[in-house]
Amino acid sequence: MAVTMSANRNTVTPQWFLVDAEGAVLGRLATRIACVLRGKHKPIYTPHCDTGDYVVVINADQLVLTGQKADRTRHHWHTGYPGGIKDASLSELMNKNSAEVLRRAIRRMLPKGPLGRDMLRKVRIYHAAEHPHAAQQLSTVWPYANEFKSKDNS
Repeated sequence: MAVTMSANRNTVTPQWFLVDAEGAVLGRLATRIACVLRGKHKPIYTPHCDTGDYVVVINADQLVLTGQKADRTRHHWHTGYPGGIKDASLSELMNKNSAEVLRRAIRRMLPKGPLGRDMLRKVRIYHAAEHPHAAQQLSTVWPYANEFKSKDNS
């Protein structure tokens, strides 16, 4: 008789992946990273368990936005003080901190609640090519190789 295996934290061994964001489209990259963080690329994927892997993203300053999203997309937030509504275009936010824009895009693609927060802790985003994760033996071969690169070479 066959036994159905259900994954839990003790049966999952996470891997570490290195992703170069140079020339990558923001939304496509965030989608692929969210899938790896959730563990959807694995045959043991379980929705209620954190079966995902760690992802280290380098060169976040070189992300690409397609079309006119950089100027037309507005992000709004409130500071918590009276009259504290703020807004900025996506290009302004990318110039200020592109790693935070990528982190927010990934966060919005993950489950809401404690499980999603645990998954988001597994992503590390760096502006340049240097990172302190050499000891983790990062794998550059990952499930979605080059699916997030811009088809435009301009």
